[in-house]
Amino acid sequence: MSPRDDVRTDDVRIDDLPIRDELRGKSPYGAPQLDVPVQLNTNENPYPLPEPLVERIAERVREAARGLNRYPDRDAVELRTELARYLTRTTGYEVGAADVWAANGSNEVLQQLLQTFGGPGRLAIGFEPSYSMHGLIARGTGTGWISGPRGEDFTIDVDAAARAIARHRPDVVFITSPNNPTGTAVEAETVLALYEAAQAAKPSLVVVDEAYVEFSHRPSLLPLLQGRPHLVISRTMSKAFGAAGLRLGYLAAHPAVVDAVQLVRLPYHLSAVTQATALAALEHTDTLLGYVEQLKSERDRLVAELRAIGYEVTESDANFVQFGRFPDAHTAWRKILDRGVLVRDNGVPGWLRVTAGTPEENDAFLDAVRALKKEQSS
Repeated sequence: MSPRDDVRTDDVRIDDLPIRDELRGKSPYGAPQLDVPVQLNTNENPYPLPEPLVERIAERVREAARGLNRYPDRDAVELRTELARYLTRTTGYEVGAADVWAANGSNEVLQQLLQTFGGPGRLAIGFEPSYSMHGLIARGTGTGWISGPRGEDFTIDVDAAARAIARHRPDVVFITSPNNPTGTAVEAETVLALYEAAQAAKPSLVVVDEAYVEFSHRPSLLPLLQGRPHLVISRTMSKAFGAAGLRLGYLAAHPAVVDAVQLVRLPYHLSAVTQATALAALEHTDTLLGYVEQLKSERDRLVAELRAIGYEVTESDANFVQFGRFPDAHTAWRKILDRGVLVRDNGVPGWLRVTAGTPEENDAFLDAVRALKKEQSS
């Protein structure tokens, strides 16, 4: 008997509770976590952290542990300084600690932005299919959500998007580049056009989600921050840094935006252990970005091989590839799973998504989809 069995008198469902109306009937975000040989469904970096970095994390955490009786640095100044140095070095656009904010994963960064610039009576817009957490976090903060248009090739139709912004006059605009789940990157000219459209409608915050930018063929859009105080670039250490378990996200923006999000941040929101681990990872940037280069090569191999097999493939600037088209994507997902490979069924009709893994994992995936194609053709 569990500790609560003796007090539970009936079955109560979520919708029996007095939750907010906009949350009724919704499902929490999540991907299947199944015990299969090859797991390529959550865009994780497949390479474990190198042993020297593991040792450095242990050293940093040991130092931090001696002070765990005290609250951590509330403003994470050292971490923000090192993140600013990383951005400056890798993009060529100079930012300082005052331009950077960090939180528990990029999702908390986005949540803080919506708590600050969205909320009840305000609207956010994103161009779907895209990262579903944008809409989920919007609803969670009481922000109205508008699903904006994409073209048949999954790119953003600038004219249609600008019209949607002019019509709805959103308070927050989300642009995801590279886009999840499609992998498509957004041209700088598109971001500039939508930024101008957003400011013409009314002063609005434009958030460019660059969670996968280190894998892109194109440079970061970070330099667009120059002279644009309502533009924000969101990043994460989960993907390129191979630190999904760390939960560290960050943004770059005008210092006024950084000051604004601190109005809603929880006290001491970043633990001393999180800050110490992230700082250790930043010391090993060159090694970790070397893994990124390997994954980019594997990503490009997946694109080429999938097309050679006969699948349609969306151009990818991320560490994953969207492929199809299937009469029934979920059935295709199940048949691939039956061969020991877990990919992602994101609900985009006719398409599936696969994360770039190690060469061996990618070989297993390609064998599975070759067998599926052969089965479908027979």
